[in-house]
Amino acid sequence: MEAHPPQSLHDLGFAGIASALEESGVLAHHAKALWRALHREGRLDLTNPANPFLPPLQRWIDAHVGEGKKYDLDAPEQVDEIRSSDGLTRKFLLRLRDGQTIETVLMGYDGRHTVCVSTQAGCAMGCVFCATGQMGFVRHLRPGEIVAQVLHARRVLKEIHPGKRLRNLVMMGMGEPLHNIDSVMQALDIISDVRGIGIGPSKIAISTVGVVPGIQRMAEENSPYRLAVSLHGSTEEERSALVPASKKWSLEMLIAACRDYGQRTGKRIFFEWTLIDGKNDSPETAHRLAALLDGIDAHINLIPLNPTGGFSGNASKAGHAFQRILREAGFPCTFRQRRGIDVAAGCGMLKADKLRKTPIAVIPETVN
Repeated sequence: MEAHPPQSLHDLGFAGIASALEESGVLAHHAKALWRALHREGRLDLTNPANPFLPPLQRWIDAHVGEGKKYDLDAPEQVDEIRSSDGLTRKFLLRLRDGQTIETVLMGYDGRHTVCVSTQAGCAMGCVFCATGQMGFVRHLRPGEIVAQVLHARRVLKEIHPGKRLRNLVMMGMGEPLHNIDSVMQALDIISDVRGIGIGPSKIAISTVGVVPGIQRMAEENSPYRLAVSLHGSTEEERSALVPASKKWSLEMLIAACRDYGQRTGKRIFFEWTLIDGKNDSPETAHRLAALLDGIDAHINLIPLNPTGGFSGNASKAGHAFQRILREAGFPCTFRQRRGIDVAAGCGMLKADKLRKTPIAVIPETVN
């Protein structure tokens, strides 16, 4: 019988770490030191004799953590890195222990640094203008694989800007976060824990292409994280041509879920609109969008498209007219600051380039 692979300590919340220690007779209060090492210090070597733990915890680590043992750590290998010409963006291609690769982006803005993480290898949503959507779905990421991306970005930030903190997290990388909601929420519990990484919930945004059950769950649980909804179309026909998931969760269902979310939580929703030349950037579309969102506390983020798959976009005359119409309708409406356009920072673009050179098997999955 094939042995089970070790469980990652990065998958475990604080209570899970304490429970794992107690199962072996180690007092639960040692969990604080192990948690601090994993998440505040970001250590990848727990056996360094120059930096030992108290004897009971070190004996447990020596016996239970490492190759061939019950637990291990998530430490993805960086196989590629590209940097923007302005020095503000770094994009990493990380290899997971099963060989799958994912993307993580570290972005610098005035006074803050943000990490954009992936939640899946590939994506089942199939958005036609998205490089990840064009490559198909492989698998969900575990909580530890999501956490490890934040830790990787923080280590790089510490090297290039000592003393700077990683303040913001956006789940806008490869994959659909609400399609993998259990792992995402477990990972965010770990990432927002003040005893470790400590990124505040108000500084964390979850982006969805419109997975209605996930939005409903965030409303029911009064999730503390910000919700961003990728809309891209103001009619069923317009949206379903760009976002195939709209055929499962219609625009009507999505807007109803967003209204309910706003009423239950009192939180503003960020609607993301990728401007695609000749597809969804007309004044008529802007007026329809304003009517669609009437009564919702909404901020509309206009995103010039990173060119992919034959689509192109820009922030030119049509985009500014689009913005003006929405502002006149009373909506805060801004252009997202572009980061990394010269380093293929759009979701999936670096991996897509690698896949053209080294194909991998893709397993289709029905959206659940």
